[in-house]
Amino acid sequence: QVQLVESGGGLVQAGGSLRLSCAASGRTLSTYAMGWFRQAPGKEREFVGRVSRSGISTYYADSVKGRFTISRDNAKNTVYLQMNSLKPEDTAVYSCAASSLYSGLGDMKQYDYWGQGTQVTVSS
Repeated sequence: QVQLVESGGGLVQAGGSLRLSCAASGRTLSTYAMGWFRQAPGKEREFVGRVSRSGISTYYADSVKGRFTISRDNAKNTVYLQMNSLKPEDTAVYSCAASSLYSGLGDMKQYDYWGQGTQVTVSS
């Protein structure tokens, strides 16, 4: 089992940047593919992006492609979400998740473990 804890959220102006971290404990993070999801008030949770176990392969939702970057440092058991050119519509609670699967990973049902989330608020 793995425990995930996100950090780095906060309030930022439109056009600004934030970097979220997802620290894992309990098991080696390299065992899992990792994803980021977000949930805005009144909306369903949506997929943001995911990264392979090695960190070589990434995939992003169209809404964040070119602005967000996911990376991981398996030695530190940590995954990152670098968010640039933030927009008010990026406001949400961001959560990281771990999956034992090797393909797909755009659906939250494919993830085994979740963090509690961190709030990101982008002001206009």
